Parts: sequence; structure tokens; C-alpha cells
Amino acid sequence: MLEDQTAAAAPTPWPAAYPEGYAVVDVETTGLARDDRIVSAAVYQLDARGQVEDHWYTLVNPERDPGPVWIHGLTTAVLSSAPLFPEIADEFAKRLEGRVLVAHNAAFDWSMIAREYARARATAPVRQRLCTIALSKELRLPLPNHKLESLAAHYGVVQERAHHALDDARVLAEAFRPSLHLAAEADLRLPLLACQPLTEWSDGPATPRQSGHIGQQRSYGYGNGSPSSWRPSRKRPACPYPNPGRYKEGEQLIQGMRVAFSGDTSIDRELLEDRAVEAGLHVATSLSRLTSVLVTNDPDSPTTKTTKARSFGTPVIDEAAFVQLLSHVTPAPKG
Repeated sequence: MLEDQTAAAAPTPWPAAYPEGYAVVDVETTGLARDDRIVSAAVYQLDARGQVEDHWYTLVNPERDPGPVWIHGLTTAVLSSAPLFPEIADEFAKRLEGRVLVAHNAAFDWSMIAREYARARATAPVRQRLCTIALSKELRLPLPNHKLESLAAHYGVVQERAHHALDDARVLAEAFRPSLHLAAEADLRLPLLACQPLTEWSDGPATPRQSGHIGQQRSYGYGNGSPSSWRPSRKRPACPYPNPGRYKEGEQLIQGMRVAFSGDTSIDRELLEDRAVEAGLHVATSLSRLTSVLVTNDPDSPTTKTTKARSFGTPVIDEAAFVQLLSHVTPAPKG
């Protein structure tokens, strides 16, 4: 009997390649666009096996209209006395340093954090992130959708204040722990992605927002759960040049080539896309057999685009090489 009890209490065999610590993060924001700001942030620090070590929460004065108050509940009056992001940047960094950033729709949280640090002329000490949506898919959890509330319900975690950064971070930390243990039991490769700090960025022109008329503001895309994507769609004019085919290593880019991007870039993505369009390239939002080249700083990441690029034999280059090639794009053939 004692042997059976001992076996039952034995810890889960832990993959040696798993991270040594995690920072489970949630940020509430004024919206989803490139010029939007963080209004609150929370971090739960977890050890290698997902046990809580510490937690932290702060309000942040966004220096603008707070956006969807009906979602996060933070009004201008509440935020007016909150610290500015540069004033909390060091403390935030201490909570992140040396850990994998974990978030639900992590691309969104990381993009907002990276931009805030860029504005503060600093760098977030994060090198990898893990999206719990991606992990849930890898584990094939029987969820009706990929909202945080569905993941929480699956593990019996009770939400107390949805869209409050501290409670959302707590809920995610409690739901992440059993997912992490399931992954370890299966010796599953965690869907870790590299985090590329921003070294060049620019806020777009702020959308005018009139205080007191929140109901008339633009849609923020939250619906009844987390945003489906952190980047609002951008409509671009059609590329005026025909696609000349695939990029060939050692040669130049040619106007009309279809370029796709995957993962983080050190230059703000929209700036990089704008420069590609100005050079006469076609910026594609997805990757197909017609894509001329994929630009990524993390070619081994398990993203849809990198996976398709490998299957299609699409040429792959990094951001530095792409920026260099942008300086001398070959004009499209006449006629």
C-alpha cells in the first residue's frame, strides 16, 4: 500500500528543455491599434512547474482617453493619478526578467508591452513567449472556443472579475499550470516563440476620441472575449506590378514580388510593411505558393507561415537581409 501511495505522489517527469520560470501577464488597453496604450498590467511569477511565486499589479496612466471603459472599467478619473509607463517600467521588467512571457493571445500582450518600452526608450527583458491558445491547441483540449473563460471553465477555475488585469492573470496562471503538466507528461514541445524588441517604431495618428461619448468610439474587436487578433486589418491599394516570381538568393528583389512576414520584427511591423509597399512590393497577409519570399527572424518557429514556407519551398530571409534588399529593389519589367 505504501509503495502505491508513493508512486501516486511521484512528481511528473519534467522535460529538461522546459523553461525555468514563467511570467503570466495580462494587460488592459485603450484599444487594439498601434497608437493605443496600456491602462493596467498584472504579472504572476511562476516557477518551472507552474507554482505561483509572486504577483504584481499596477494601473497605468495612458495619457489619452481610456478607450473601452465598458470592458476594463477604468475611467479617466481613475487613471489620472496613476503612474506613467516609464515610472513602472523598471518594476515591470523585474517581474519579466529571465522568464518566458505567458499570455492568452500572447502576440497582443507582447506587442503592447514592446511598444510601451519603445516609447520609454527602454527594452523589455523578454526573449520568448508562450501563448496559452497555442498550447491548448497543441494539447487538443476539448474547448468550445479559445476564450480565456472557456479555458478556465475546462479546469474549474473561477473568474471573479473578467477583464481586470490582476484577476485575468490569476485565472490564466491557474489554468496554465495543469496545461503545463499535461504537456510535460506527454513530453510535448512547448510552442515557444521568440520576442523581438522594437528598435524602430512610430505611433500612427491617433483616432480622435471625444470624452463622454465612449459609445461612439470605434469598435475594439473584443466581443465577448479576448480579441481574435492584436493587429487591426489594414486595407492597402492593389500592387500595380505583376508578380515576377520567387526571390532568388544572392539576387535583388523585384517590384511586384509578394512578401509575407512572420513573427516579431525589430522595426515596427506596419513601418516595415509601408516601406515594402513604397518600394513596389506586394505585402501579403498569408502565405501561398505564389509568395515570393517570407521574412522572419525565427525561421524554426512552428507558425502557420513558416510551416507552409517549408512545405512550399518558399525562400526565407531574415529582417536584416530584407531591409538591406529594400534599398535597391529592381524596377518591374516594362511591357
